[in-house]
Amino acid sequence: MMSRIGVALMAAALLVYLAVAIWLAVMFFAVGTAVSIGMGVALIVLTPIGAWALVREMQFGFAADRLGRELDAEGGMPEAESELTPSGRIARSDADPLIARYAAEADAAPSDWRARYRLGVVQDAAGRRKDARASIRAAIRVARG
Repeated sequence: MMSRIGVALMAAALLVYLAVAIWLAVMFFAVGTAVSIGMGVALIVLTPIGAWALVREMQFGFAADRLGRELDAEGGMPEAESELTPSGRIARSDADPLIARYAAEADAAPSDWRARYRLGVVQDAAGRRKDARASIRAAIRVARG
């Protein structure tokens, strides 16, 4: 529930940011100098790009959360098989074999989003955020079918 409140606050902040950025762009255009017009154009161009990036991240978060809740309800989330570090990560010595095992499972069942999602969870627990996001994105694509 708290994450949904956070998302709602971020969406509201985005709307305020868009309104202020557009207002500032109009003000820069009104000044009429080359520099101010350039800054106004930059605001007009960069504002939608920033909004697009935030919307994409929100879509990813909602889809990942939905799949995670579904997998957890099925009892399919991976269990911590080894000692975790104080930060909650898998110890480096245990990470590689564990990731290799879950990667083999995901490769053996390319149409199973659950295997891809589990791989992403294990990669995240090992501190490999970029790989984890890629695996969870793949799970989202497979789940959408």
